[in-house]
Amino acid sequence: MIRFRPVIHTGLSSCPPSSTGTRSETGFIILTGCFTGTSCDLTVSLIEMGDVAQDETSFYSNAEGYWRDVSPTVDGMLGGYGRISNIDINGSKLFLHKFLGSWLLGTEGRLWVSSVLYQEKTLESQNRPLSPDSWGQVMSPDGDGKTGTGCALDCGAGIGRISKRLLLPLFSTVDLVDVTQEFLDRAKTYLEEDSKRVGHYFCSGLQDFVPERGRYDVIWIQWVIGHLTDAHLVEFLRRCQGALRPNGLILIKDNMSYEGVVPDEVDSSVCRELPMVRGLVSRAGLRIVHEEQQLDFPKEIYQVHTLALR
Repeated sequence: MIRFRPVIHTGLSSCPPSSTGTRSETGFIILTGCFTGTSCDLTVSLIEMGDVAQDETSFYSNAEGYWRDVSPTVDGMLGGYGRISNIDINGSKLFLHKFLGSWLLGTEGRLWVSSVLYQEKTLESQNRPLSPDSWGQVMSPDGDGKTGTGCALDCGAGIGRISKRLLLPLFSTVDLVDVTQEFLDRAKTYLEEDSKRVGHYFCSGLQDFVPERGRYDVIWIQWVIGHLTDAHLVEFLRRCQGALRPNGLILIKDNMSYEGVVPDEVDSSVCRELPMVRGLVSRAGLRIVHEEQQLDFPKEIYQVHTLALR
């Protein structure tokens, strides 16, 4: 599920003539400040995570209430930005293939490997055969062995947009976890025939979810960490680490603010700056083995980064 918060970039050449508080068409509070002519003197209200979630009960219950009212569609999952789904999925595929090491095409019993493993900037996947003698030479960007393709976990899965387009085509089994039961019920039909390869549908907030130890090759966490307090995010990442198989990966893909912590009172979430997210990852005892910024998203949304963790 996506947490888009349109923002005004300080690098824009022109700004509204005057404003002390800007609200987008979707109702999201953007930022406060004074705008004069073509010069922007912005004062962004930045707050500590603890101030946002002083009352954890309402922080989480308000978020659950927000998502209960969201349409169980791709456009609903993406906050009205359904048109960017293909860009998002394609970017995630390129990122993930760097670690999976192999793409089994089933051609005459041969293993084929996508060229994105060897040329990171290649946009088109030009496949080439790999002899069995060299299978063990396929390495991930951090030098570890390739990640398996047995089982993946989709966190904040919604109706299964990411499971359908990214995870199920690559993994034998995928589990989905989401706080909204209606979304999971919709996923069972949205995933069509591939729903037969869903292992479990878990209805739970991530602050309470305990993944099975040693079950997953990949745990995909997209557009949902803003719904966790700092402490709960660290604890959840630690539980995810224990749920990984050998050479397994945790992947976070999310909005990053330009500075500090920016609250969203509409969906009861926050957006953290990238250094803060890195710090929380470190507190969880994980290391970032690869990191990229998603390209080609609309300019009015936050920057989106993908982090691979082990």
